Amino acid sequence: MIAEGGLKPGERLPAERALATRLEVSRPSLREAIQKLNSKGLLETRRGGGTYVRKGIENSLVDPLLAMLKELPESRFDVLEIRHALEGTAAYYAALRSSDSDKDNIKQKFETMIGKHGNGEPMDEARADAEFHLAIVEASHNLVLLHVMRGLFTLLMSSISHNLEMLYTLPRVFQPLCNQHRRLMEAVLEGDPEKARQAAQSHLVFVEESLQQIDREAVSNRGHLRGIK
Repeated sequence: MIAEGGLKPGERLPAERALATRLEVSRPSLREAIQKLNSKGLLETRRGGGTYVRKGIENSLVDPLLAMLKELPESRFDVLEIRHALEGTAAYYAALRSSDSDKDNIKQKFETMIGKHGNGEPMDEARADAEFHLAIVEASHNLVLLHVMRGLFTLLMSSISHNLEMLYTLPRVFQPLCNQHRRLMEAVLEGDPEKARQAAQSHLVFVEESLQQIDREAVSNRGHLRGIK
């Protein structure tokens, strides 16, 4: 529940009896599990105040990478490169394992993402894009992959927000992105793992090349402005 986002950092766990019933385990087994998660730093029990998901656990992967990106901004493309492998794998397994509810969620996230285009808030569109991809990762039913990808999307949103704002306002980029997302979604819904993997990887190549082009144009524009001065 924590890994899948059903319990958020800072959120209090349900009452013991209700949680044991929900998880279909005995209360002693539940207490043992809570003690183990406490020792791993995922939960914290407050005397007389219940048990909570520890705040900050969502940043355990992201914080050291953010520090690296501040020192080496070009390393953000390393993040995009690793997405090629991870999201290709996620799409492959989503096509194999996705349930009807997973598929409904993917379709809903796709429609939300398309609906955000042109609303004047490109970062809203970028976040909707991330939610679409995370819906596919969720459908892979690999909790380790889901945890890692959540961290990487947080990292990307923090490190290339300006580039993302540019990406979602360029007319030459939107239609290809839309077509790529649709092909990815359809491959997962059709249950074609290889087609889904290829669609995810082709999409990410396009995104990386587009962001690199934005970088080059920004450098060129700065040089032009210096020349004018």
